[in-house]
Amino acid sequence: MKSTIRTAEILCVGTELLLGEVVNTNAAYLSRALATLGISVYHQTVVGDNPDRLRAALAEAMGRADLVVMSGGLGPTYDDLTKETVASLLGRPLVMHEPTLAAIEKFFASREGGLAAMPPNNRKQALIPEGAVVFDNPNGTAPGLAVETDGGAVVLLPGPPRELEPMTDRSLVPFLEGRVESVLVSHNLHILGMGESAVESILLPLMQSAQNPSVAPYAGDGEVRLRVTAKAPTRAEAEALCGPVMEEIRKSPVGKFIYGVDVGRVEIALVAFLAEHNLTLATAESCTGGLIAKRITDVAGASRVFVGGGVTYTNEMKMALLGVPEATIAHHTEVSAETAAAMARGARERFGTDVALSTTGFAGPGGGTERDPVGTVYVGISTAAGEDVVRLSLSPLRSRDFIRTAASSRAMSEVLRVLRTSR
Repeated sequence: MKSTIRTAEILCVGTELLLGEVVNTNAAYLSRALATLGISVYHQTVVGDNPDRLRAALAEAMGRADLVVMSGGLGPTYDDLTKETVASLLGRPLVMHEPTLAAIEKFFASREGGLAAMPPNNRKQALIPEGAVVFDNPNGTAPGLAVETDGGAVVLLPGPPRELEPMTDRSLVPFLEGRVESVLVSHNLHILGMGESAVESILLPLMQSAQNPSVAPYAGDGEVRLRVTAKAPTRAEAEALCGPVMEEIRKSPVGKFIYGVDVGRVEIALVAFLAEHNLTLATAESCTGGLIAKRITDVAGASRVFVGGGVTYTNEMKMALLGVPEATIAHHTEVSAETAAAMARGARERFGTDVALSTTGFAGPGGGTERDPVGTVYVGISTAAGEDVVRLSLSPLRSRDFIRTAASSRAMSEVLRVLRTSR
């Protein structure tokens, strides 16, 4: 009978990780994958390409976790010692895995018209600890391996993320699914327009009382993420536990600031909403300098909904390209609710879209007025029903980049709010 896996440790191998030459994204990816299986990761370790230190780290990890997932050190060179160290510690001889050797030979035969012979040292990658389960690697030459132990398993994965990530999804997760007692399901509610402390003050009783699912806030660049996590024997049961708690959050005062669930970024949520409702959008930006348009066009499929935009940085361009009346700027200044509304209206009319979004404000470090200090940004939203304007008061102590990024995020979330309210 296979051992039940409850806990895991991630052990990443490579001196380049310790030197900071390579960012260790593998640990984060593996942690997320293991969490979805309900496997608790209590330790992550990075060790260099040294057999003695690697052996000691592996022995320690095996002593406190059911599962040890290792990444790196499976290459063909002399300092790739992960497999050899595992085999030695577990008392397993290395044997040639003929299907893997054939796959490596085929890989080299397919390169450069079949003219590239396989270097002799690549044969090393086809050696496996006796009895190991082999994970195929269509993205490289090093296979993954899983070695059963008395109390669990040791898994070896290649270091390059382009190899490790698909192997994790395709091979590691199925290997572990029959060995876990429960699964973990998490949903992230993304919030803009309310700070972490304000969110917590409203939801603190729920956060303190909720055990399964749990509710935890996380602050990001200008936004807050609420993670709702449930643990149950099956995914369906875990989803059923999450549902009522997420609905309670939506009905609270926090709910109107939620721009999406599990969407990652506000621009993704905005593009998806516009596409779902067959709406088109244009932008007219001053202080954000085209950042909103850039973020929207970073989203695949944005061409279905985003018509175009303009960076109307000077008053002359606001008047010439958007038709903002000179009197509006003269009476209210270029940083005002009236100018933001006129910019959005002009963009919608000139681009012929269903919706238009504008920004005008003071991103700093200089500028600003007593009424509208640095960090003040007016967001204009124009639809067939008229114009809405939101005044943002972002911290003048933050950098120019932060103010511009936060303003662009809030602007897109305000468009979502207006459109959802009107439907």
